Amino acid sequence: MVKRIAGLACVFVAVLSLACGSAPPETDSVSTQAPEVAGAPSGAALELSELVGQMRDMAWAEEVDAAQALIEGQRPHHDQASPQWLLAASWLGRGASFAERWDVAEQYANEARDGSIALLDVRDLDADSQLELALGAGIEVLGQAQDARGDNQGAVEFLRGERERYRGTSVEMRIQKNVLLLDLEGQPFPVLDVEHQLGAPLPAADDLTGKVVVAYFWAHWCPDCKRQLPVLEQLHEEYGDRGLTIIGPTQLWGYVARGQDATPEQELEFLRGAYQERFPIPSWMSVPVSQQNFLDFGVSSTPTLVVIDREGIVRLYNPGDLPYAELAPHIEQLL
Repeated sequence: MVKRIAGLACVFVAVLSLACGSAPPETDSVSTQAPEVAGAPSGAALELSELVGQMRDMAWAEEVDAAQALIEGQRPHHDQASPQWLLAASWLGRGASFAERWDVAEQYANEARDGSIALLDVRDLDADSQLELALGAGIEVLGQAQDARGDNQGAVEFLRGERERYRGTSVEMRIQKNVLLLDLEGQPFPVLDVEHQLGAPLPAADDLTGKVVVAYFWAHWCPDCKRQLPVLEQLHEEYGDRGLTIIGPTQLWGYVARGQDATPEQELEFLRGAYQERFPIPSWMSVPVSQQNFLDFGVSSTPTLVVIDREGIVRLYNPGDLPYAELAPHIEQLL
């Protein structure tokens, strides 16, 4: 479970890079010298934006020792209470979690979380994307680290407590995603909320009994969702007559094409009209529309895919898209 979570951690990124680098060989000792950085001599002060970029790249490449040397070399040059510094520290925490270097991961995740909490006395979390990202990553990694120590229940309780603490903020979905990564598989699939409806009505729970279900959480602005839909169409053609049902929950975002602000009525009209003409929603896919579903299922990454077996039990929770070759076997074994 831990290795799967570490791999899935790279899917979160509403505004960040999506590619995970390969892990280089690690050594047992931590270098005491900061690595050479393009455009700056070793030990020279970097702009915080450049430091964040360096830490992000090293995180994806799992270059934990080099990243730790770099950030410690930069520590004397910067305000460690700034959101950018905390974001850089959070990236080191994430990179160490990818490499399962949990002591290092917890050290920098705690720095990111504690520093972010201190700043909330004078800053609005939802008004500062860097603070939001630093806090969310810190919470995420601390939950994963607790699970890695074998305390799954404690990790879930910690994350649920953090969700309550930050309920109604921009970080809530990310926290809930991490709760579900640790706790949803093997549990009954919750009932979906329906505020509005696109296409055919959502099947009743009794109508889904005995069916294998794929819930595909998507957004009209999401390019990865447009890449995922043909995979679902292929699955429907292959398995639709064998008991596969695909539903496509979405929510309203407050805007339409080119980011133009829209009322709920205008956005629904867009989805049923101009969007449907360009990107047809399959007639066989019911689309319940509700923000509550995205909160409950931690959909901070679109698409998010949930596979449910014939008894209504969740067998896969995957934030991010999946190619046919990876998704089809999960369906095949449940039919």
